[in-house]
Amino acid sequence: MTGHQALQQILSDPRVAKNPQHWTLFREGLLPEGWPLMAFIALPGLITSDGADHRRLRSLATQALTPRRVNALAPAIRQRVLDLLDALPGHADPDGSVDLRRHFAYPLPMDVIGTLLGVRPEQQHRMHELSDIMVSSSAAPGENVTATRDMVGLLAALAAEKRAEPGDDLTSALIAAREEQDRLSEEELIGVLMQTLVAGHETTLNLITNTVLNLLTHPEQLRRVLDGELAWSAVIEETLRRDSPAGHFPMRYALEDIDLGEGVVIPAGDGILSSYAAAGRDPKHWADADLFDPDRSPNRHLSLGHGPHFCIGAVLARLEAETAVRELFDRHPGLRLAPGEGPKPLATFVSNSVSSLRVELS
Repeated sequence: MTGHQALQQILSDPRVAKNPQHWTLFREGLLPEGWPLMAFIALPGLITSDGADHRRLRSLATQALTPRRVNALAPAIRQRVLDLLDALPGHADPDGSVDLRRHFAYPLPMDVIGTLLGVRPEQQHRMHELSDIMVSSSAAPGENVTATRDMVGLLAALAAEKRAEPGDDLTSALIAAREEQDRLSEEELIGVLMQTLVAGHETTLNLITNTVLNLLTHPEQLRRVLDGELAWSAVIEETLRRDSPAGHFPMRYALEDIDLGEGVVIPAGDGILSSYAAAGRDPKHWADADLFDPDRSPNRHLSLGHGPHFCIGAVLARLEAETAVRELFDRHPGLRLAPGEGPKPLATFVSNSVSSLRVELS
């Protein structure tokens, strides 16, 4: 689904499900062994459940991500950003350039989501490495499967640790769900943890990177936001629309034939891939769709989802990105792209960003 209107319809259509048992290829065992995206569709959790099951899992997961609790994190997030900025010059290469994605955009969301889940700092980098492989569509055959297995092992160990010594974190809260009808199976627990970890840092990492890149390649808009003519929040929203952090996200499934009009019918049992990146550039919905225009209003994009599966971390992602970018340019108003070959896209259709963002701080 690449068009804005069609995707919006599908995201909230009751004739569409998330449970892979509704996908003919999965149900009949027709997917090849080691299919790279199996972890996205087969592990029980928030993105593979429907109806009452989804509401139960979502209500448990959102207890750590309510707007009140997220806003309470604002001072700690800002301090973490300032610490990363203090350390940034020390990461410069001999030519004076710094990879902003690696040394700034990545550590912040990984630290925040890791803290929320109760992941020890020394475990966070390994989880990020595995997450990168899991969302890659260019990994070597079998590499995604191995990464998923290793991630399951790390999260199972985390769950065992929190059962023995509960803490003030989401993992402990999920384990301690008191009502029997709310209790998670081990598979559901691992699924919710994995999906929260991967989505909670990969998308925010991309959002921070994409926002900085948009501002550096549109100096007039950067000048306006630095002069106070534009709100940082408007810059974040336009980046979400124009360069969605999630490119194409698997999967949804048609419960019955769905007529989209103009002779387009999705047959029952077919899989549906949601193309958030394409919907944000849909020329039938957006005027000057490729233009980076923070003045755009209204700007009701779909990059954080729509309907019952709307991103539970939307408030947190916006807070992290706005804080990071605002403080970065406050510290380095003369920030510019390093000379040489420009940034290259990530080699995956799931994430939508660049593999590195080399900048000069002066």
